[in-house]
Amino acid sequence: MEVVTAHGPAEVALDETAGPAFLLVLTHGSNGSVDAPDLLAVRETALGLGGAVARVTQPFRYAGRRAPGSPAKQDEAWLEIVGLVRGRFADVPLVQGGRSNGARVACRTAAAAGAAGVLALAFPLHPPGRPEKTRVGELRAAGVEVLVVNGDRDPFGVPDEADAAHVVVLAGERHDLNKDPAAVGRAAEPWLRTWAAR
Repeated sequence: MEVVTAHGPAEVALDETAGPAFLLVLTHGSNGSVDAPDLLAVRETALGLGGAVARVTQPFRYAGRRAPGSPAKQDEAWLEIVGLVRGRFADVPLVQGGRSNGARVACRTAAAAGAAGVLALAFPLHPPGRPEKTRVGELRAAGVEVLVVNGDRDPFGVPDEADAAHVVVLAGERHDLNKDPAAVGRAAEPWLRTWAAR
C-alpha cells in the first residue's frame, strides 16, 4: 500500500497474520530495496513465529533516489509510516529495524515510535576506512533493546558487544549479508521469539 508522508509517498508491503504476536517493521539501506536477501530471511523468521511484518520503502527510494537526504526528514517520514502501520495492530509489541542506513533510522526513532526493540542488520558503524567518523552514538542512544547482526568482513565496521544488548557476528559475511541469508534469519530467531512470548 502507498502511504503519503510530509516528505513524499512511501510504500508498505504488509504480511498480516490473525492475532499477531508482534509487529516487525523493516526497511532497506540507502541504495537497496525491501527485497534484500537478509530482510526477506528475517521476514520469514518473524512470520514463522506468528508476527506481522511490514517492509517499508522509504520516500527517497520510492522516488528513485539513492541518497536518503536529511536524517531529520527521513526520521519524520519513518515515524509517520510506522504510526499508520501500527494503528492496524493496537496492542502488540512493535519491533522496528532495517539494514545499514535503515538500521540507523530504526535506532534514531525507536523511542519516539514506541518500539520495544530494534533489529539492526549490517549497522554501518562508520564510513569505510573512516573509523574516526563513528555512528556508535545512534546505536547506544536507541533507548530500547537492540540486536545487531553484522558480518565479520563488513568494511563499515562491526559494533562492539558493549554497544547493543546483543551482537551477532557472522563469519565470512560482508555488508550485504547475502552469502548465507538464512543465517541472518537464524541469528534473529531467538531474539524475535522473546517478543512472540510476551
